[in-house]
Amino acid sequence: MKKSIAYIASAFLVTGTYGQSVDKEGTEFPIQLNTITTAVPFLIIAPDSRASGMGDAGVATSPDANSFHWNTSKLAFSKEKAEFGVSYSPWLKQLVDDIHLSYISGYTKLKNGHAVGGSMRYFSLGNITFTDEQGNLIRDFSPNEFELLGGYSFKLSDRNAIGFNGKFVYSNLTGGVAAANVSTKPGIAGAVDLSYSYFNEDIRVFDNDATLSFGASISNIGNKMAYTTGADRDFLPTNLRLGTALNLKFDEFNSITTTVDFNKLLVPTLPRRNGDGEVISGIDNNVGVTLGMLQSFYDAPGNTVIEEDGTVLVQKGSKFTEELKEINIGGGLEYWYSNILAVRGGFFYENRAKGARQYFTFGAGLYYSVFGIDVSYLAALSRVNPLANTVRFSLKFKFGNGKIAD
Repeated sequence: MKKSIAYIASAFLVTGTYGQSVDKEGTEFPIQLNTITTAVPFLIIAPDSRASGMGDAGVATSPDANSFHWNTSKLAFSKEKAEFGVSYSPWLKQLVDDIHLSYISGYTKLKNGHAVGGSMRYFSLGNITFTDEQGNLIRDFSPNEFELLGGYSFKLSDRNAIGFNGKFVYSNLTGGVAAANVSTKPGIAGAVDLSYSYFNEDIRVFDNDATLSFGASISNIGNKMAYTTGADRDFLPTNLRLGTALNLKFDEFNSITTTVDFNKLLVPTLPRRNGDGEVISGIDNNVGVTLGMLQSFYDAPGNTVIEEDGTVLVQKGSKFTEELKEINIGGGLEYWYSNILAVRGGFFYENRAKGARQYFTFGAGLYYSVFGIDVSYLAALSRVNPLANTVRFSLKFKFGNGKIAD
């Protein structure tokens, strides 16, 4: 199928304003959309069916082959000797029929609480037809992006572990086609992930054995990416994820896990500018990676209006409120019967001013011996949501019985 890059981009970014709010002085402030944009947003798409079935939450759940995306440190607590996983998802099916995300990953457990492995993520944007200003055909091209990752985790103690990832990211969206007489090139970046896990299996809740876990990760800390030699470079989607999970074992056959994740992009928020490009509220986002990560906690511009005399008014408390709006929440439940059948459900929430991704998720898994299959389904709250009806498929293969001396 043929389409334009702008058509695809519209599925990821919506701009404009909606509604109004009135402060105590009676001033009407437009409630402004201010989504945070980055390069290679495919890096933060949930790749696997298990976490996707629980509201895109996975930083504190039990480890599996897909932990490299969520929290590599969890692998130090794995009960398996080794595991390999494959996931596939058609993407933006509401808009197009030839975009998909593929993900493969695997790890092996070493002695003394160490684990090592890696993953590869591939995102295909289908086929795009490039034309000149007169509509003449330049060429057809299939844009694609991929990530190669190597990860390592180890225990600090019986209940604490840390993890590290190193990754290479490649993004070829134009195939070298010139835009506005400017030559283009693939975007290339190197990045790292840092993660931490806490697992306590020695607690009881309502007279049931339970496992309490916490997780934290910062992913995609790396250099900015550009697609032309003269263009401004864009931030990677550096993401802070915090979460917790509680697993209750009712008997030898039945257990249930509840989990919740909180996510925030550690990327500067776009400031409000006047017609001359000067910042009138917020902080200039043309900064380095480290400063940008720190600045992301306090740089929201809030709701503003410019009066006829040029005076800029900022609605009281709107800057702090906007910072809170940048936190996404995802969570859900997972029920297991006899380690054979899993049923999952969850919800993901993103504020309307920051992207408006709000959806329920459902999933199921069937496991037998060393083989497992998972599937998840996304049910969007809005009928026009391009993510609606997204389905993900995952296969897992386990090797060994995890009897490794720690």
